[in-house]
Amino acid sequence: MRCTTGIVLGSALLSLGFTTLRAAEAPPADVVAHAGVSPTEACKFAILPPGFEMQVFAAEPDVVQPIAFCQDEKGRVWVAQNLCYPRRREEGKGLDSILCMEDTDGDGKADRITTVATNLNLVSGLEWGYGGLWVGAAPNLMFIPIADGPTPKLAGPPQILLDGWNYTADTHEVLNTFNWGPDGWLYGCHGVFCPSNVGKPGATEAERQWVDAAAWRFHPLAHRFEVFTEGGSNPWGIDFDEHGQLWAEMCVIPHLWHMVQGARLQRQGGEHYCVGPAEIARNAKFRDQRSHKPLFPYVYDDIGQVADHVHWAGGAGPHAANGRSDSVGGGHAHAGMMCYLGESWPASYRGKLFIGNIHGQRLNMDIPETKGSGYVGHHGADFLNFNDTWSQTLNQRYDQDGSVFVIDWYDRNQCHHTREDGHDRSNGRVYKIVYNHQKTTRVDLTKASDEQLVEWVPSKNEWYSRAARRLLQERVSKAHFANAGTAITAADSSRITKVNKALEKGFKRAKTTEAKIRYLWALHQINDFATLPNATSYLADKDEWVRSWAWQLGMESAPYRGNLEKDPFVMALADGAKDRSPVVRRFVSSALQRVPVAQRWSALENLVAHGEDVGDHNLPKMYWYAAEGCVASDPDRALNLLDRCKIPQVRQFIARRVAAGALAATN
Repeated sequence: MRCTTGIVLGSALLSLGFTTLRAAEAPPADVVAHAGVSPTEACKFAILPPGFEMQVFAAEPDVVQPIAFCQDEKGRVWVAQNLCYPRRREEGKGLDSILCMEDTDGDGKADRITTVATNLNLVSGLEWGYGGLWVGAAPNLMFIPIADGPTPKLAGPPQILLDGWNYTADTHEVLNTFNWGPDGWLYGCHGVFCPSNVGKPGATEAERQWVDAAAWRFHPLAHRFEVFTEGGSNPWGIDFDEHGQLWAEMCVIPHLWHMVQGARLQRQGGEHYCVGPAEIARNAKFRDQRSHKPLFPYVYDDIGQVADHVHWAGGAGPHAANGRSDSVGGGHAHAGMMCYLGESWPASYRGKLFIGNIHGQRLNMDIPETKGSGYVGHHGADFLNFNDTWSQTLNQRYDQDGSVFVIDWYDRNQCHHTREDGHDRSNGRVYKIVYNHQKTTRVDLTKASDEQLVEWVPSKNEWYSRAARRLLQERVSKAHFANAGTAITAADSSRITKVNKALEKGFKRAKTTEAKIRYLWALHQINDFATLPNATSYLADKDEWVRSWAWQLGMESAPYRGNLEKDPFVMALADGAKDRSPVVRRFVSSALQRVPVAQRWSALENLVAHGEDVGDHNLPKMYWYAAEGCVASDPDRALNLLDRCKIPQVRQFIARRVAAGALAATN
């Protein structure tokens, strides 16, 4: 949640080459006109582009210490208030709560505020779905059922789904900023200095997944937990772009990250760890003696940020530039990520990435540009400057009208520390940023039929598309899980068939890439995509993003499907590795990591033969991450792979790994 000033980071900073800044080298101090102003004054003093205005949706005393928020399909705003931070209280004596806020008259202000849950403990993540709230409150990921209505209320006690999230180290880095992914999983972040071992309550160590620095995901029906991307620093913000790509901001290390499935990212500190049962078992001898962290020593090189800039000034490292970085974006401490996909703002903002900057009291804007298999991020003009040093926004999201909600912790203190008296508990704001006096539209998608939801799936207003796809998943996909081990009812089967046909028809009629992949996402959300009769046909589509997503969705359940020797998607991997598109090859390299190493070889041989991928930001390293297990298991065959490889970095890693195995065998 906060910046990392005050944390013991010496070794991590040294690893990044940072030194102490001498006074003579310091950039000029930032001049910020205001501090500690009223909510109304904050809107007056905020600097926005022409045509935009900031409104007070809610503020103290109605809301204080807002740390997380989300919207539901009725357009209501749910806000978590964290009064426990930075210390977890005794069980049952938590100080945190969750509010439901509603604008009933459309004037841009919350006029109905209901306290729905109380006595919660160290809440840091929040999302709505499946008739309740998904709450991150270390050490737990919980689901709180809600009896909905004009006045929502609890429908039962919290259900603990996962535990093991560590809150004893840095409470500003625990599980946070939840978001539903296009694949129907719940996504979240976790920081680098919170050594966690996550699993279902009562799980043994062997049944748990280590997490320290990651984007992770949890399936709401199958209750599966996975690390999606390993590495980074202290992310507090994720969102998905037009093509379903996950973006995250980071603190201390450079800020802009494309979170590729199966990637290993530059870490602020500590060593890379094993991801998934197979990798953990293969490297069982590499355990940290104190924490028992399952180390993974064979990353060799990790993937860096995609931006061509940073938001701090000078050459002495991020902390030295606090309060001196106005000219380049405000500083190193970021919180909140939004890829704007609404329709009421000018079209020039669509697809841009909006990132909160704590020391800079502003929203930065980065501009992603496609390059090879991924992106490069350019420095756009800062979108908003609060001109107020107390402003500390933590996240932002667009609503059904394309206007944007922003939560502001609002506090004199900008940095993390462990003193309970270090924060002003009386402040907090929820702002709304509108363009051209955009009015608030009343909405309630719970009243929509399945057919109406299907019509909203390809909407360019992404709020409607996301809500419609999630509601279809809730209504239709539940049939697959409601009675595990038993056949679904004839009525449920008929409903699934009807919705599938409507989605497939929509896909065939779609004119744009964006519409097509949204139909694919919806098909997957109400089915296991790999079980669809024509699933593999999408691998031959002329659109690279359709082919790419067919790979990810088709391989989604691969680790859970059992024997994969004759699996049609696994058998097609070798051909997928020949694809002319570097984007598709990136997806294939991610998919390979989801199958046993023995079934990766043919695809790997084709991937590493792409000499044109030498300079790609992702592909050489992604190929290596997919290849490492193969090289470890069969070094003789790895020598043949070495002969086919046309990418020098991958050749180097293969040889290095073979040598490491040979050395270990002689000891």
